[in-house]
Amino acid sequence: MEFKFEVIHKSKKSRARVGRIYTPHGVIDTPSFVAVGTNGTLKALDSKAVDELGLQLMFCNTYHLLLQPGPGVVKNAGGLHSFMNRTQPIITDSGGFQVFSLAYGGVYSELKSKGKKKHDGTVLKINEEGALFRSYRNGDKILLTPESSIQAQKDFGADIIVAFDELPPYHISSEKLKASLERTHRWEKRSLDAHVANKNGQALYAVVHGGLDRNLRKKSCEYLSSLPFDGYAIGGSVGKDRQEMLGLVTDVMPWLPDDKPNHLLGIGDLPSIAGAIPHGVDTFDSSHPTKCARHGLLFTKTGTVRIAQGGNANLLQPIEDDCPCPTCRHYTVSYLHHLFKAKETTWAILATIHNVAFMVQLMEGYREQILLDLV
Repeated sequence: MEFKFEVIHKSKKSRARVGRIYTPHGVIDTPSFVAVGTNGTLKALDSKAVDELGLQLMFCNTYHLLLQPGPGVVKNAGGLHSFMNRTQPIITDSGGFQVFSLAYGGVYSELKSKGKKKHDGTVLKINEEGALFRSYRNGDKILLTPESSIQAQKDFGADIIVAFDELPPYHISSEKLKASLERTHRWEKRSLDAHVANKNGQALYAVVHGGLDRNLRKKSCEYLSSLPFDGYAIGGSVGKDRQEMLGLVTDVMPWLPDDKPNHLLGIGDLPSIAGAIPHGVDTFDSSHPTKCARHGLLFTKTGTVRIAQGGNANLLQPIEDDCPCPTCRHYTVSYLHHLFKAKETTWAILATIHNVAFMVQLMEGYREQILLDLV
């Protein structure tokens, strides 16, 4: 099956839409949540369990897989699908976000430090060629360029791959933001050229940048949509809070091509998804649900349950009565409370199963509501 996107229904109430993305490894119904399996696995779950939960698209990180086990190992195994025994679609990123994190810390740290670079010697140089950094595993110098990022993603064999980009910090001058955008556009064009030379049955997404500058975002949409990318992701700094992020999404979505899929990078908490879907966002990726599970937070239709609360010790019922996930079918809140307090690894497995299943059901519900023009 070749990559293809079709819009099934557009809501009469908003810009929300239901669609289908066709890939060599199956169909992705949109809007859809994309769980993050950084190292080729969702934390606490194997690929067979994830398949059974109905998660149609998984996100794997090029930067981490580049360092361990390396593209050669994965390619020799027949690509990520064979290596990790996943039958459904996979998307990989370019590694650009991780280079940003190495240079400035995570998004939260960067906001606190007001865009000051770290000086730990991890990122050695970022220039027109690409980004030179030291491996956190063994200290080796590695040059990541648009061409090497695309080649790694070719070796990984993901259904959807992403153009190499620079992610400037939230706190950056207008002049530096403009220069960063121009370089990112040059990098993305080089990524496209490298991809077209060997499409390998894969689809390539461009990444729209421009920070919170409305004019730069529009310029980025116009330039990238003039090139034959298969889809478009909203990346870069999307604001210091949800309000800024949703304001940005409101601006950007009408500037993206209607006939191609779009993706909101790194956003997947429940209020943000609820706010972004009416603007027409197709897919979201985030480690939020799996991270919450490991930290004792369970998603339900009536709000988040903190499993550590004392009242759960004697609650001999499932997390949700109508939840079809294996955790709710077989275990009580009381038992889950015990596992969490005892720091048993089984807790992370059962909680992650529930939260991932919740996200799959949540998106099914959104699609049904859009089809009825309720969203």
